[in-house]
Amino acid sequence: MSKFNSFIHSFIESFISYQKASKHWNQSYEENVLLFDRYLQKYYRDANILTNEMINGWCQKRNTELNNSCRSRTFVIATLIKYLRDRELSDVNILIMPKLENSIYIPHAFTEAELVNFFYECDHICLRVNNFEGKVRKITVPVFFRLLYSSGLRTTEARLLRISDVDLATGILSIRLSKGYDEHFVVLHDSMLKIMVEYDIEIKKITPNRTYFFPARKDGFHTRAWVHNNFRQMWDVKNSTHAIPYELRHHYATKNINQWIDKGFDFDAKLVYLSKSMGHTVLESTKYYYSLVPALAELMEKQSNTSFEEIIPEVLYEESN
Repeated sequence: MSKFNSFIHSFIESFISYQKASKHWNQSYEENVLLFDRYLQKYYRDANILTNEMINGWCQKRNTELNNSCRSRTFVIATLIKYLRDRELSDVNILIMPKLENSIYIPHAFTEAELVNFFYECDHICLRVNNFEGKVRKITVPVFFRLLYSSGLRTTEARLLRISDVDLATGILSIRLSKGYDEHFVVLHDSMLKIMVEYDIEIKKITPNRTYFFPARKDGFHTRAWVHNNFRQMWDVKNSTHAIPYELRHHYATKNINQWIDKGFDFDAKLVYLSKSMGHTVLESTKYYYSLVPALAELMEKQSNTSFEEIIPEVLYEESN
């Protein structure tokens, strides 16, 4: 049975099949396609032709959005429109995307006390409602955020992690089509692997035949809102500073980089390893994190006899959760 219910559900299904066959499908796109489908089903239930009005109603920039977040939400719809136009299945206008904005973003620098507070709250969730959501939340939240903290995964990568992507024998995660179309692998720390194995045993008691490693209702995956809301609830109990879940990825990067200082290292090898483990398709993308570590540029130049800018040319920071 199709998960899409609008009048263009068959077009959406053929579009996704084509994208997957072409290896151009990012699993994170599916959430926005589903939302677009529900929008059409709600407001245009009796329609049979896709119109510009429908597209504009969904894709126009919202008051709560920046250009980049609007681009992220609507990119897959723009791709769908091109697919339909190329096959003469629709004559709606090509979607004009908002201009890409350079992001000057300084992530929160976690203190040890903040992290201790946060994970303490994750470990002590009170089960107020003994239903599926309550039981899953209680055992999932501590593991989900520890995975982000210990591996540097993007929040979307963790949300969409499937059972088939997790090898609990070797501790290797296969991150498929996460950002862009690249696949990479992440090796879990032994302590995190132990937690994941224990979690797998417990979650099977609630939902034995799940598709996603961190399951939601109806064999689905957790939403961005689920991640954000649970992070905020745990974080705000004892911490007064502002932080977001994606910043655990930044913390992973800078924590690793800090360990290189004054220890002597093969710079190229460590740079490549960090870049690949974080799913950066080009080495230059890792440069952003170096700007967060004081004096690292000078250290790199000293160790490699090459200037910082020669090693890693200037790049724009553009990440996605």
